[in-house]
Amino acid sequence: MADDDGDRSKRRAGVVPYALLSPGMLWLLLFFLVPLVTLARTSLSVKEGRFDLSPSFSWELSNYTNAISDYSEQFIRSFAYAGVATVLCIAIGYPVAYVIAFRGGRWRNVLLGLVVVPFFTSFLIRTLAWQTVLFDDGPLLGVLDQLRLVGVLERLGIAENGGLLNTHAAVIGGLTYNFLPFMILPIYVSLEKIDLQLTEAAKDLYSNGWLAFRKVGLPLSLPGVFAGSLLTFIPAAGDFINAQFLGGPSNTMIGTVVQDQFLKQNDYVTAGALSFILMLIITTATLVYARVLGTNDLV
Repeated sequence: MADDDGDRSKRRAGVVPYALLSPGMLWLLLFFLVPLVTLARTSLSVKEGRFDLSPSFSWELSNYTNAISDYSEQFIRSFAYAGVATVLCIAIGYPVAYVIAFRGGRWRNVLLGLVVVPFFTSFLIRTLAWQTVLFDDGPLLGVLDQLRLVGVLERLGIAENGGLLNTHAAVIGGLTYNFLPFMILPIYVSLEKIDLQLTEAAKDLYSNGWLAFRKVGLPLSLPGVFAGSLLTFIPAAGDFINAQFLGGPSNTMIGTVVQDQFLKQNDYVTAGALSFILMLIITTATLVYARVLGTNDLV
């Protein structure tokens, strides 16, 4: 009798984890997997005309080759913008996270709050605020003009035709600003977990501050850098808001093309193919990045 009760308890204990996972799995099935399969089917269909809203499925792989050949420039530009923005976020975010983690003291929570404050405003409003700052009659360009720095920025490729708006730098700057908190917070979490006695031990072994950081602090913070890079690069590569409001016709990103194909051209076939190509490239880049960084050794 006791053995039967024990068996029933074990069976119930084995069922409980699946019961807890079932709501999340059902959510992913209905709102991720099913739309993904539908989009994949659409991307391999044939559209008879612009107003054909029900393309017929026919394993049309040429949709993918045509999408790549027609929009390769936008793909390259998107990944270039996202890559530069990610590097800038690391360069800016790592020192900020380091100061908050090791020098914040009683102001640590306040500083973390300031990092999170931009999230209290929508992504669109933050981008429009940047547009106001970079506008030709805006305050920033007026100050730079008084300091005679506009010509220098043009030679550096930051400004174009005496303006900052509708430039590569404006789009990259918007991406960097909007996604910077996603870099700071993971790096801060990694740094905050580091035992300071390890760096002190390195200094006892005749390492200076920089060498102790390079040998101890930096390797231990790489999980945060890895997570922050993914949280920054992936959404930045598919972003279209910054390119639309801060860039011009020569700054179009692939996200803008996908939005246009879906909402304006009603070309769901091309939009689906572009979306899957983007997902495939990002997934491949992520796996390669994880392999190069050696994430198996980071946890």
